[in-house]
Amino acid sequence: MGLMHLITSAASIAVAAYILPGVEATWMGIAVLAVVLGVINTFIKPVISLLTLPLTIVTLGLFSLVVNAAFVLLAAYIVPGVFIDGWMTALLFAIIVSVVNALFAPLRWF
Repeated sequence: MGLMHLITSAASIAVAAYILPGVEATWMGIAVLAVVLGVINTFIKPVISLLTLPLTIVTLGLFSLVVNAAFVLLAAYIVPGVFIDGWMTALLFAIIVSVVNALFAPLRWF
């Protein structure tokens, strides 16, 4: 994960933390959460995605949102300075982070 990807991920986490009322995060927590989510998405997510592939196919891909919410809750549990209120908040958080990351994607080429 490059530096620009890390910066855009931290910015998208900050946007999601600002928008959602059930999320509390410090600036240091946001930076550490970006790193932890990057590590989780690099090493753990491919294995879990492969194991849950049949369920993801049956639900037409919607189960991947549940997996992302679980990873967000896991990362928030690990990182001090970040609090996420529950599953629904984590699900909305994961969706917002994904959308904002997609909007920031062109900036990663600079």
